[in-house]
Amino acid sequence: MATITAADVNKLRTITGAGMMDCKKALVEADGDFDLAIENLRKKGQKVAANRSDRESTEGAAIAVVNADNTAGVVITLNCETDFVGMNESFVKMATEMANLALNYNTKEEFLASDFHGITVADKLIEQTGVIGEKLEIRTFEKLEGAFVGSYIHSGNKIATIVALSANVPGAGEAARNVAMQAAAMNPIALDAAGVDSAIIEKEIEIAKDQLRAEGKPEAMLENISKGKIQRFYKDNTLVNQDYIKDGSLSVAAYVKSVDANLTVTGFKRAALG
Repeated sequence: MATITAADVNKLRTITGAGMMDCKKALVEADGDFDLAIENLRKKGQKVAANRSDRESTEGAAIAVVNADNTAGVVITLNCETDFVGMNESFVKMATEMANLALNYNTKEEFLASDFHGITVADKLIEQTGVIGEKLEIRTFEKLEGAFVGSYIHSGNKIATIVALSANVPGAGEAARNVAMQAAAMNPIALDAAGVDSAIIEKEIEIAKDQLRAEGKPEAMLENISKGKIQRFYKDNTLVNQDYIKDGSLSVAAYVKSVDANLTVTGFKRAALG
């Protein structure tokens, strides 16, 4: 039987983030074999993850990061069960580290299979489920590329957004952040009218017509009036057509053109907890 020292326990705790007693027990069971002890701790995580698979993980941290030359960005949410865990500094640090790693991948599946300090991201989530005792998951993974990409994280890491602009011009950094802030606050359903699903428009038209009928409007007028209501729908719900939150006299598209006459918003991604 190997002698398990306090230094051994502390070393395993540093490597895995598991509790002191869990680390000591794992080392004893593994007869001092660190690799086996780590495997045992991960197995514990798998068991906890399975037991908590039906739990709601609506808290956590929403993180947005961009690469060094501002040509790509990613938003992820690392979800957990309680706000207490989600606001923990070490949890937010892990989420941020994972987001920076996610920049290197194009899909959630590739990211979950990537290496995170010697194990995959997916296995790290299982491991930390065992350590923390709450269901952890990457709920959202969205990547965006463009001529200039900027980001915004709302206070408390509840909402994170990235925005792509058509060119890297003077003032692009501030403009991208402001538009990303707009997307966080106003939650648009699409970039512009072309990006709205046709099924949504058909539903809105029917709702508008039903409202007009209830108001006693003649059937012959419904089509034209409902078209006007749809234009209002686009103004309220598509990013570039929304009123700019910092200056209601401008649309978002007009604000961006005030920075540079040829500048446009080419895309956005938004991630929120809940």
